[in-house]
Amino acid sequence: MDKTVLDASLEPLKGKTIAVIGYGNQGRVQANIMRENGLNVIIGNVKDRYYDLAIKEGFEVYDIGEAVKKADVAFLLIPDEIMKEIYEKKIAPILEGKKEFVLDFASGYNVAFGLIRPPKNVDTVMVAPRMVGEGIMDLHKQGKGYPVLLGVKQDASGKAWDYAKAIAKGIGAIPGGIAVISSFEEEALLDLMSEHTWVPILFGAIKACFDVAVKEYGVSPEAALLEFYASGELAEIARLIAEEGIFNQMVHHSTTSQYGTLTRMFKYYDLVKEIVKDEAKYIWDGSFAKEWALEQQAGYPVFYRLWELALQSEMAKAESELYKVLGRKTN
Repeated sequence: MDKTVLDASLEPLKGKTIAVIGYGNQGRVQANIMRENGLNVIIGNVKDRYYDLAIKEGFEVYDIGEAVKKADVAFLLIPDEIMKEIYEKKIAPILEGKKEFVLDFASGYNVAFGLIRPPKNVDTVMVAPRMVGEGIMDLHKQGKGYPVLLGVKQDASGKAWDYAKAIAKGIGAIPGGIAVISSFEEEALLDLMSEHTWVPILFGAIKACFDVAVKEYGVSPEAALLEFYASGELAEIARLIAEEGIFNQMVHHSTTSQYGTLTRMFKYYDLVKEIVKDEAKYIWDGSFAKEWALEQQAGYPVFYRLWELALQSEMAKAESELYKVLGRKTN
């Protein structure tokens, strides 16, 4: 099988009822694009503002269990941390009685770490957008696609890969974007590696730079924040990385900048690699999934305490003041 898919047929989904479970960030966007593509979409949601929004936007909306009963295909587009409970209470009992059914996930997490184990009669596929819902809709309105990862955990019907590719087309990823053949385990590892390594390292480095510049060298907080990220330069660099590549975009910077970046990248590489290796092992063997499950069961004490510490930091307070002056959104 080719590792990349640039287009596919919608035929496997035609004539089927697709239940989008969760009308939030991803659910709303995917449901609307599929409807535009002529597919029969219903919504399953708890009775909240998203339930009401789905009705307002013209969908038939049901309780989650009822939506799954009516469907041939279900997209589980609810947060990872509540998915297991909802699956076990409202979805699993219905799946046992289905002769042929497709269960689609936008994240590999719950299946990869054994928190959800669909019955053997269910095609279990993953179509994981590498883009937030708002970004997907922006690209769709421009007639563009976007990248997704595809995986199959169970191929009960012998057509699971065809369903996964058809879903990628149905939600507007292809043509115009790219679908990369992957797996639930690979997606979960890569997603968590980003969240556990380069993202917190970047945030930690920015905070350290701010603290040293302001507290030890007397730099004004406003100047520090603007230099490190508030000016928008960091966002522009990220855009250039996505368009041109992480090294190719460096030609847009001064030679002094290029020299400083390259020399320090190789200087810090071995240290950072050891951090990445430790985190990857902790993710891959299921230790993080256990840690996160225990945190949820305990009522999120570490999570809320760390949020409090972050918001109480001098950098957060300085940022709030600067953003008010700039007329930007603050919490």
